[in-house]
Amino acid sequence: QVQLVESGGGLVQTGGSLRLSCAASGRTFSSSAMGWFRLAPGKEREFLARISATGGNTDYADSVKGRFTISRDNAKNTVYLQMNSLKPEDTAVYYCAAGAWVLLRQREADYWGQGTQVTVSS
Repeated sequence: QVQLVESGGGLVQTGGSLRLSCAASGRTFSSSAMGWFRLAPGKEREFLARISATGGNTDYADSVKGRFTISRDNAKNTVYLQMNSLKPEDTAVYYCAAGAWVLLRQREADYWGQGTQVTVSS
């Protein structure tokens, strides 16, 4: 079992930055790939980024490549999403998830957090 709790969301102006954190509990964190996703009103859940269990591999959706950075600290059981150059269209509820590397890209995961709201004002 892995429990995930996101934090760090909030209100930010266009062009601003936020860093989201996802704290995990459970023995399997360090052996799980992790991903970040978002859900905006009226839209489907969107894959944003994934990171392998060791942190050696990362992958990003085109919509955030170059602006967002995923990282993890296995000693702290935490995965991060640094978000820069934020745009109003980035407004959504952001979720972290744990699961298989391949499946995360397909928006499938074994465990999901409860989400944190990010709002970007114009």
